[in-house]
Amino acid sequence: MRNDPAWQAARTIPRTKKLERAQAFSHVRRKHHFSEYDLHEYAKRARVSWIADHIDATMAQTLATRAYQAVNRVCVGKAKRVRFRSRGRGIDSVQGKRNDVGLRFVLDPGVGDGGFLLWNREVLPAIITWRDPVVQHGLRHPIKYVRLLRRKASSAQAQGADRDGNRYFVQLVLEGHALQKEKNTVGIDTIGLDIGPSTLAIVPQEGKAALVTFCEELAPNARKKRRLQRKMDRQRRANNPENYDEKGRVKKHGTIRLNWKESKRYKATRRQHANAERRLAAHRKSLHGKLAHDIMKVGKTIQIEKTSFKGWQKQYGRSIELRAPGMFVAHLTRLVANTGGILSEVSAFKTKLSQYCHRCGQYAPKPRSQRWHTCSCGLGPIQRDLYSAFLLAYLEPEKTIPSVTHQVWEGAEPRLQAVMEGLRQRANDGQILPRSMGVLASGKAARARARRLQSPANPHQELALTIERQEAVGVEQEPLCL
Repeated sequence: MRNDPAWQAARTIPRTKKLERAQAFSHVRRKHHFSEYDLHEYAKRARVSWIADHIDATMAQTLATRAYQAVNRVCVGKAKRVRFRSRGRGIDSVQGKRNDVGLRFVLDPGVGDGGFLLWNREVLPAIITWRDPVVQHGLRHPIKYVRLLRRKASSAQAQGADRDGNRYFVQLVLEGHALQKEKNTVGIDTIGLDIGPSTLAIVPQEGKAALVTFCEELAPNARKKRRLQRKMDRQRRANNPENYDEKGRVKKHGTIRLNWKESKRYKATRRQHANAERRLAAHRKSLHGKLAHDIMKVGKTIQIEKTSFKGWQKQYGRSIELRAPGMFVAHLTRLVANTGGILSEVSAFKTKLSQYCHRCGQYAPKPRSQRWHTCSCGLGPIQRDLYSAFLLAYLEPEKTIPSVTHQVWEGAEPRLQAVMEGLRQRANDGQILPRSMGVLASGKAARARARRLQSPANPHQELALTIERQEAVGVEQEPLCL
């Protein structure tokens, strides 16, 4: 379809002519039968032989929708290629379109745990935690459709795992609204959020401000992860020596795919690594949810700057992988929608809040290394992220300049300074804070920490300092005997 001259002609239409451009692309798609519903028709015809015994018509349509979305992303330039699942690993989720045919879930409180998954002739009992108030609230609502998930367990001997080390879960998509717990109240304040790769500045119009680190309690074991990855690499090389050249590099194979053998020990190591990453992701999601609920307790009118998290992945890869600010924004967006709040994204290109000074009304570009806002008009110093979040809180819709009066700033400045004073105290106590906060320990605290490192309580550190001092003055050393 993209090789069709009509497609190339549609691309030359200026983007300002939106209607004409959309009609041209739509005509080419209809000509080549490239649409979601055309793939639905193909899925019905392809559902023959043994496939029809396992996949019903509605499930085939949902699989066709997933295939169309993947190919369409490549078509519109949002992806480079389609990622196919291998025959050995398969897909990890299937779902239907309604709960009356095909894959469906029925409730029978009078039998066991009271829930059964029906798939063709299979009747699979489900384990339901009825004491969970979220489960009780959800199962009171009608079921729209069912999704069956497969997740890797730590081993084949784990509780609830099959012989391949997999656990299976049922997700129910229900009508209605999610349960709002009593502890998760919703405030009425207006909040400005300045989101960074690893930090979040929170400034409401009236409440307490904060500058926090995303998932600060998250502590990945980098040493264990590195050892598992190196072990997997050694096992893979031992199992497939023919796929490496004399320098230890993977052979160039062109369009011919290499055949990789996987031993049982390699699969066990890979499962162990995947389980560690799964637990880390679950902990990260829990921390995101707690932070989002804490913000909603203050207010449900939230303003943030429009950010390209994909661009951040190229610049701050490790931080984005660990902190996942984009996932937090997605969680917060869903939470605001469920509670009837408003989340507005403003253009950072138009507002330029990190350069703006509300007192003099001037814009002064700053390098990323400059973490404090100081203006020649006398405003500051104030932490850059906190100041941007403060301006966001007072930015009215459809405007690019915040409406901040002198009385508003007099009430907000002590709150922002209190946040920075608390962070300085944490830094003086020895806590390591992200450099983007722009907070360092005082000279007195830093010298005290250095003296603690040089004390007899750290003999290895004292030994290293002694050796470096001897090398500096040129003293000949005898080899150490351990």
